[in-house]
Amino acid sequence: MRIGEIAALVGVTPRAVRHYHHLGLLPEPVRRSNGYREYGIREAVLLARIRRLTELGLGLDEVRDVLADDKARELVEVLEELDEDLGRQEAVIRERRARLAPLLAEVRAGRFAAEGPVSPEFARLLVGLGEVPDSPIAVQDREHLAFLDALVPEEERGSLMTTLYGMREHAGEVYGLLDALADEEPDGPQVARAAAALAALLPDDLAVHFPDNDAGGLADGIFADLAPAQSAAVRRAMELVTERQEGPS
Repeated sequence: MRIGEIAALVGVTPRAVRHYHHLGLLPEPVRRSNGYREYGIREAVLLARIRRLTELGLGLDEVRDVLADDKARELVEVLEELDEDLGRQEAVIRERRARLAPLLAEVRAGRFAAEGPVSPEFARLLVGLGEVPDSPIAVQDREHLAFLDALVPEEERGSLMTTLYGMREHAGEVYGLLDALADEEPDGPQVARAAAALAALLPDDLAVHFPDNDAGGLADGIFADLAPAQSAAVRRAMELVTERQEGPS
């Protein structure tokens, strides 16, 4: 048989056969006088075994171990190791699917599809927030949250999203306070009152994630997207939260 014929017979490609030759998995057969390889039943059986082992998930180095005569690990040992590895992968996949399920349900229901794909922590927060209310600042809030989800380091994201999740019951009040400032002047009396009201709704640990010395950081990126009076109110509210956290000097 020529290389194309044995490849078709076993169900692999001629390129794969040449690769197995190159790696030493499949010994080179005798060649005809014209230089073409001549394959027989022995090579076909060995090639079929290589194919079956790779289909089981063995890497080519592991296949070499199985095929080697003297130094090979027992086939049962290789397959047991493979089975354990597949079990670990299966557990990871089950966990990922469990975390994906609520997000998928929300997307199918038509909620926050534009934000995906997102982290599991952000998905949980969005589910907790529910449908986007009829509020301009609420729409911006979803964009800001997606911004944080994308840019906050993974080791900090879980803590931040947990803090924000704890605020979900007050989201409507926060949106209302900020929507009312859309056309106000940043130094107007409404800003001070809104800032005090916002500070009362914000948890102490929120200020940890947005330090006041973080110039040009995440907070500044969010503040720059708000109307001037809204930005001033949120900045002052964060200052009040920090003062409250630090206590009397």
